Amino acid sequence: MMDVTVENFEAEVIAASMQVPVLVDFWAPWCGPCKTLGPLLEKLETEYAGRFKLVKIDSDQEQQLAAMFGIRSIPTCILMMNGQPVDGFMGAQPEGQLRAFLDKHLPSPEELQAQAEEDLAQEALASGDTDDALEKLQHAVATDPANDDARFDYVRLLLQLGRTDDAKVAFAPVIAKAEGSRRLGALKVWMDAIDFVANYPAGMPSEADFDAKIAADRRDFEARFGRARWLLAGQRWTEAMDELLEILMRDKAWEDGAARKAYVAILEIIEPPKPKVADGQIPPEDPTVASYRRRLSSVVLS
Repeated sequence: MMDVTVENFEAEVIAASMQVPVLVDFWAPWCGPCKTLGPLLEKLETEYAGRFKLVKIDSDQEQQLAAMFGIRSIPTCILMMNGQPVDGFMGAQPEGQLRAFLDKHLPSPEELQAQAEEDLAQEALASGDTDDALEKLQHAVATDPANDDARFDYVRLLLQLGRTDDAKVAFAPVIAKAEGSRRLGALKVWMDAIDFVANYPAGMPSEADFDAKIAADRRDFEARFGRARWLLAGQRWTEAMDELLEILMRDKAWEDGAARKAYVAILEIIEPPKPKVADGQIPPEDPTVASYRRRLSSVVLS
């Protein structure tokens, strides 16, 4: 528990809520119900072990902050997440209701553990330790199967390492969600491209097979799309997008926008994790991703 004033409000509430939910307890020394609620909140902060941060604001001493939140009676509690108030309650509440309020909004222990594993996995990847990263991502998915971000990173890494069968097994629980999820849909586009190459009717294709068809007819979009999928399966990302742009420049709507969908999928696949930056700053975009986003916009909007 921490006492907050105007001087430290920005750091201890706004900035802190970008990392962990912050429960702001507006109270006053003369308030009887506050003396009942305060110890309960402190007890829960300890029990919840880092799932939220409790701060207290003396509404008599910090009238500017009380006015900013429109406090009309005390105790009043406001839950802050990502710099914004998301919910709150007035009056002393029994412990059961306080737990229900917190559990409604706070990440579960499993979600926190999965996020921690995912963060460690990204650190391992940054240092080049793919085995350690893969182990941590696998554990993150096992700990929190509903964490689609961790699953995306896990399946993507398996595919990057050429472990297609393992990737398909890991992807199977969410395959029904791929249609409505850009990130999961991107993985399916990638796996479909791998299957396209593996099951090519004339045997394993080569770049020359597609080049010959395109040379004979520059509007052979089937050949161009096949070449793009072949490049995608080989993780030749920018070359695949260049080929897809060739289709889009000639026919944006070909095959119900298949080229655009594949292009967007590749952008999702190659988008690196956003680096951690100081609160309030916008992380820089990867230059390759930024360049190819602009090229797509230029073609689609022309």
